[in-house]
Amino acid sequence: MCGRFSITLPSDAMAQLFAAQPDNDLPGVPDYNVCPTNRIHAITGGEAAPRRLTAMRWGFLPHWYKKTNGGPLLINARGETIAEKPAFRSAVRQRRAIVVATGFYEWTRTPEGERDPWHIFASDGAPLAMAAIWQDWTGPEGETLRTCALVTTAANKTMSRIHHRMPVILAPDDWPLWLGEAGQGAARLMAAATEDALDMYRVDRQVNSNRAKGPGLTEPV
Repeated sequence: MCGRFSITLPSDAMAQLFAAQPDNDLPGVPDYNVCPTNRIHAITGGEAAPRRLTAMRWGFLPHWYKKTNGGPLLINARGETIAEKPAFRSAVRQRRAIVVATGFYEWTRTPEGERDPWHIFASDGAPLAMAAIWQDWTGPEGETLRTCALVTTAANKTMSRIHHRMPVILAPDDWPLWLGEAGQGAARLMAAATEDALDMYRVDRQVNSNRAKGPGLTEPV
């Protein structure tokens, strides 16, 4: 799974990397501790739609939720079952996105029960393109939120040292297929763990707080 991540790439650099038109109301960067329900950067596209760099709420809201906390907080969707879940099956067919990150966090537990955070990132230092699905949700007062969930898969060799799940990380050649620009067949991108192209190290436990901020959160300990 993925419950927190970091993003340090400037918005204009994200737009250039993905050849996307940026919206005007993007979240501020850098952010070393992106948490669920935060507004995050995402790339959308489609067969007849130009790519856009846009903001989404991290926490998918099915259309039947009457309020933002009207059910479980859906920040991740399992790739193996996503097409079967009523909350996700329409989105995975029609509304796929890419969430941009510098790295993500995962935790292990010590024998004493303490939670030790790890920062996981691309070995070559490139940004991570994490597969996501999105949906517009309309609230009781008519307000609209664009919401999303990350798609997860079985851990690869690197990640399996600390956790059995990880985000689906897309290679550049797979971006058009995932965004719906290159026809059908995106399901194969969720079928297996990403090849080992990740590295990781322990970081300070201050990241255990969702209020923690600053570049020190991603420094190794």
